[in-house]
Amino acid sequence: MATEGPAVRRVHVAEHPRLLKLKEMFNSKFGSIPKFYVRAPGRVNIIGEHIDYCGYSVLPMAVEQDMLIAVEPVKTHILQLANTNPLYPDFSTSANDIQIDKTKPLWHSYFLCGFKGIQEHFGLSDLTGMNCLVDGNIPPSSGLSSSSALVCCAGLLTLTVLGMSLSKVELAEICAKSERYIGTEGGGMDQSISFLAEEGTAKLIEFSPLRATDVKLPSGAVFVIANSCVEMNKAATSHFNIRVMECRLAAKLLAKHKSLPWKEVLRLEEVQAKLGISLEEMLLITEDALHPEPYTPEEICKCLGISLQELKTQILSPNTQDVLTFKLYQRAKHVYSEAARVLQFKKICEEAPDNMVQLLGELMNQSHMSCRDMYECSCPELDQLVDICRKFGAQGSRLTGAGWGGCTVSIVPADKLSSFLANVHEAYYQRSNRSLAPEKQSLFATKPGGGALVFLEA
Repeated sequence: MATEGPAVRRVHVAEHPRLLKLKEMFNSKFGSIPKFYVRAPGRVNIIGEHIDYCGYSVLPMAVEQDMLIAVEPVKTHILQLANTNPLYPDFSTSANDIQIDKTKPLWHSYFLCGFKGIQEHFGLSDLTGMNCLVDGNIPPSSGLSSSSALVCCAGLLTLTVLGMSLSKVELAEICAKSERYIGTEGGGMDQSISFLAEEGTAKLIEFSPLRATDVKLPSGAVFVIANSCVEMNKAATSHFNIRVMECRLAAKLLAKHKSLPWKEVLRLEEVQAKLGISLEEMLLITEDALHPEPYTPEEICKCLGISLQELKTQILSPNTQDVLTFKLYQRAKHVYSEAARVLQFKKICEEAPDNMVQLLGELMNQSHMSCRDMYECSCPELDQLVDICRKFGAQGSRLTGAGWGGCTVSIVPADKLSSFLANVHEAYYQRSNRSLAPEKQSLFATKPGGGALVFLEA
């Protein structure tokens, strides 16, 4: 239940090769034994891209890949972080002086976000130190939420060290908020599914208030994740924050068009809620109120009846103040149509018609087209990979995660799975000689995994 805290399991570490290896590495690193372990999973978003921060429901599932951290509280106030992957250097800092550098997000910054989120939630100033060894098997920069899983893991282990308790929902909300310390204006899907996931079911995640509903996926199909091997480049963060702002500006212009109090409107969903109309009707209003040509800051000011100074100081975030044009029509069209596709997807899963897999696949294909053309968050490699997946038997395929690189998710009839995997592997990975480093886990079938946990040694 979402009202309970994450589960605590007693395990025989010797029976779990990954835990045992982590325990041994911890011992050689710190000269002691971990007191407990925490894990938080990555996720794949099946449908509902870039709409959580606009207030709309999304439909993710947790994947089996996760972040696993071995933890030992210590008497000093020093936080010592190490990673089993040598690419990520050790880091140590005072537990009572957490500084997070927004300019260059380093791996340990995500840990510090979760730690600081719990610290600030309880208003604590005198925190104990700890030794932590992190082991992640979620491919990094792949759109499967490795960074959010690390934030959630850090939040959960800090809570555990303090001996405090929170519900899964409270933890998800704190971790979603605290990830913004790093400068990403996300909507909360990643942290929510990491805590609220349950094995065997996807979840419809709704916001304000946060809640999760089971969505039973079709038994005759498998969801396959394929990594484009294009890492979401660091510039993608600025793309992401610009999209968040374009949605906010679109919401304000739509609200003004309908004579609503636009100054307090922040999200596209609020406009729909205030008008009390359907998503389909919101799409018609978008056609009516916004034009497809990009808006300049000056035109936005004219529409809202404010000065450029007011726009920059009261609406735009520091990292969007120098943007020269905003595509408001395209972003609003994507958000309202994608929000409708999420609800249709859930309805088809509930009704389970005979052609269910085909219908779900069509929605996923429409989602990719909208992400590519209206939200412009795809890239040539993702488009190529989606085409290859469809060619070799996927009923539907789309980018997942923020886009601009990372992974695709495809719905594949179970009887076609082995030929699909072999053909996609050859067509995308072997022919183009892409990096097949095992940690990229380029192509794998996945099923809904469970949520964040604490492991104690039995």
